Amino acid sequence: MAAFLLNLGLPGWLAWSITALVSAVLILNIIAGGALVFIWAERKIAARIQDRLGPTRTGGRFGWLQSLADGIKLLAKEDLMPEGADGVLFRIAPYVSFCASFCAFLALPFAFDVVAQRLNVGVFFVIAVLGLEVFGVILAGYASASKWSLFGAMREAAQVVSYEVPLGMCVVVPVMLAGSMDLVTIGEKQAGWFTNWYLFHDPFTFVVFWVYFTCAVASVNRAPFDLAEAESELVAGFHTEYSGLRWSFFFMAEYGSMFLVSALAAILFLGGWNGPVPVATLVGLSDGSGETAHYLARLIGIANLLGKATLGVLVMMWVRWTLPRLRIDQVMTTCLKYCTPIAAAMFAGAMLWTLAFPGGIGAVRSAAVGRRPSGEVREGWLGDTGIGGPAAGRVSASATVPAGESIAVGGTR
Repeated sequence: MAAFLLNLGLPGWLAWSITALVSAVLILNIIAGGALVFIWAERKIAARIQDRLGPTRTGGRFGWLQSLADGIKLLAKEDLMPEGADGVLFRIAPYVSFCASFCAFLALPFAFDVVAQRLNVGVFFVIAVLGLEVFGVILAGYASASKWSLFGAMREAAQVVSYEVPLGMCVVVPVMLAGSMDLVTIGEKQAGWFTNWYLFHDPFTFVVFWVYFTCAVASVNRAPFDLAEAESELVAGFHTEYSGLRWSFFFMAEYGSMFLVSALAAILFLGGWNGPVPVATLVGLSDGSGETAHYLARLIGIANLLGKATLGVLVMMWVRWTLPRLRIDQVMTTCLKYCTPIAAAMFAGAMLWTLAFPGGIGAVRSAAVGRRPSGEVREGWLGDTGIGGPAAGRVSASATVPAGESIAVGGTR
């Protein structure tokens, strides 16, 4: 987009400012719109699991507008602050949590080069920034002048810091397989059929995916790990004293983080924007011919990633209304005695497997029939091809090049 605006003659600072503003608005709409849909979906899923109906009146027989009605209600509610609370910290805490979730989306690609800011350390950026959400929770608990809020905040801090260790170990496995922390590169290396997904790379990555999902559920404070807001123990935890719009920002951050960790799981293990069947390639949309074909291929990729991430969020809801809440000692035991050792063992196993079979299970199959394994790609081939334009001359993830040679993509190495 910036390149298009520069071609129109706009000054550089204005073109990049407009591009940044459009990207921020799109990401904000994904979080806010996603929260509306997911809140409605959670109510309907909970109702079905508990053999009841859920919303059936507001907006029709399925209650489509129930979330919107709740949002209007929250806007109209009085913004209260308890006596003795720290006014500044109490007011900014919800926005700190939301900004952490929002900023993590900046490096999350939705398709090839469809990303607000492509970073060569995208995985590290997303995990690091997402962990900052706990600061808003701590501020909320500390500033509320309530011991129950403070207890909930401290539980959240202990839980998030603990689960970041096995979560980081799980994330390192696909980074090791791809040889890059660039999320676009990791997604492109899984292009092709679903057998190229890192989930099926070897038995160790298959186990790592489920450990990642468990740690991700805990890191976003979802049941059965929602001790920070366990109303049966702590009234409502860190947000007990909040009302109105500020209260809603905590839940926008939670649903945004749920979508984020699900989308990250899709990129790291489930092929990202590449579907189980390479439809775009089969119909000739990814052969580098014409801008329209590239835009259609990217739209298909965006739909693939959104579908996988939404499925991950729905599974989290399913887990919430199926499993009972754990005690705080069980939460920590799950992390320290199970998730961390399993993640470490699977990392070592994936490393040894990759050393023996660099192409994964596909390499073993290909070697048996005398073919080169698919999915081989060098990160240099995925160089930046310019923002806003099609990836002209893009090389598919299944292409191979003799050692020592390179390919220029879009004028870059």
